[in-house]
Amino acid sequence: MEWVVRGAAQSFQGDLMAESDKVFAGSIPKLYDTLMVPLIFEAYAANMAELVAAFSPGAVLETAAGSGAVTRALAPKLKPDAHYVVTDLNLPMLDYATTRQGFDGRIEWRQADALALSFEDASFDVVCCQFGAMFFPNRVAGYAEARRVLRPGGRFVFSVWDCIEENAFADDVTNAVAAIFPHDPPRFLARTPHGYHDVALIREELRHAGFADIRIETREEVSRSPSARAAATAYCQGTPLRNEIEARDASLLQIATDRASQAIASRHGEGPVAGKIQAHVIVAAG
Repeated sequence: MEWVVRGAAQSFQGDLMAESDKVFAGSIPKLYDTLMVPLIFEAYAANMAELVAAFSPGAVLETAAGSGAVTRALAPKLKPDAHYVVTDLNLPMLDYATTRQGFDGRIEWRQADALALSFEDASFDVVCCQFGAMFFPNRVAGYAEARRVLRPGGRFVFSVWDCIEENAFADDVTNAVAAIFPHDPPRFLARTPHGYHDVALIREELRHAGFADIRIETREEVSRSPSARAAATAYCQGTPLRNEIEARDASLLQIATDRASQAIASRHGEGPVAGKIQAHVIVAAG
C-alpha cells in the first residue's frame, strides 16, 4: 500500500498517474486505516499473511506497508526468531502504522523506496507487498529489486486490484464524483489503484525482472460497510481521491461525499451495504 513513490509518473492503461495520487498525508493516514482498511484491505491482508507464513520464512521484507494491515495480520504467524522488516516510502503512513502495532522485537520499521532497497543481496526468504505495485513509477525495477534481495528459493508475494468495474464501491464512487466535475472528472481510483490489472502485462513485467515461476490467482471478496455513507467517506476522504476533489474545488468535498453515498445506497440499499471487490494475488519465484 505504498501510495507515495519517487520518480517520474508512468502510464497506466492510457492515463498518467498524477502527483496527487502519491500523497497520503494530513488526515488521510488515519481515515485510510480506520475506514479503508476494514472496507477492502483486511480480507486480503489475512490471505497474504497465510500465504507468507506457509513458507515458514526466517526473514521477511514488507514493502509499501502503508498503515500496517498486513503487518498486523502476519506478525503473529511468524516464527519466534523471525526477522520482519516493515517498510514504506511514505513516512506519515509508516509512522501511523507503528502506533497500531504493539511492541514486537522481531519487527524493524524502516522508511525505504521499493525501487531502491538498501538491503544486501539475498537477505530475505519472502518479500511481500499488498496493493503497492500499482504505484511504482517503474514496476520492472521494483520487481527486480525484490528479486535481488530474495534468497535462492525465496518468494515475492504481492497483490494488485482488478479493474474498477469488478470493484463495486470504487466504481460507484468514481461515477458519482465524475458527475460533479463533468469537464474534468477525478479518475484517481480507476487510473491508479485499479489501473494495473492486466494479468498478461503483470507476467511480462515479472519475467523482465527475472522471475520464472509466476502464479496468479484472481480472488473475489466482499466489501462490507455499516452504511453507504461510511463507504463513500472512506473513498472520498481517506484516499488521494480527496486531493483530486479539493484541487478542483475544496468546497465540494462534502457534496462529492454525499453524492457518492447516494450512489452506493441506490445500488446496494440503505443500512449496512456489501459489494464485490476483486484482486490478483501473485506469488513469483526463480
